[in-house]
Amino acid sequence: MRWRWTCASAALVLGCGAGDPFPPGSAVKGVWGAQGAGLMADDTSAHVHIACTYGNVHQQIVTDPNGEFAVPGDYNVRAYPVDAGVFHPARFTGLIVGRKMVLTIQLTDTAVTLGPVSLVFDQDPVMGPCPICFGPRGRALTAVRQLMNPWGVPANEP
Repeated sequence: MRWRWTCASAALVLGCGAGDPFPPGSAVKGVWGAQGAGLMADDTSAHVHIACTYGNVHQQIVTDPNGEFAVPGDYNVRAYPVDAGVFHPARFTGLIVGRKMVLTIQLTDTAVTLGPVSLVFDQDPVMGPCPICFGPRGRALTAVRQLMNPWGVPANEP
């Protein structure tokens, strides 16, 4: 029930837009960003950073008819200052309305929850000085953009 209320509230905050790049029931692709958070997704997976933490979804993310998604993955909440490579099973849940996403990550083996964070499609994440992330000016993100178009299709594929 709490998730439904959160999604309904997020829909009011996010607003609705004509010509949605990700209508309900579609696959989530491309680069999504905000201050301190980012998501990069393609046809087979997604990679997420929130502050100096990161994780992965090992499948395509597809929204339901309401624009919501919930997919399993793994997440490393202790990646900085020394990344020991410890990943926890996690549940990535979100709501997409228009070009905006509200994302929450719940570690399923602990009580840790990250987010919700609000991300914008085709906006560069601003990750700050964290060395495991994109760097202060998004150097890694620039490399990703050279390989992917905004819809997440690798540039060397038709």
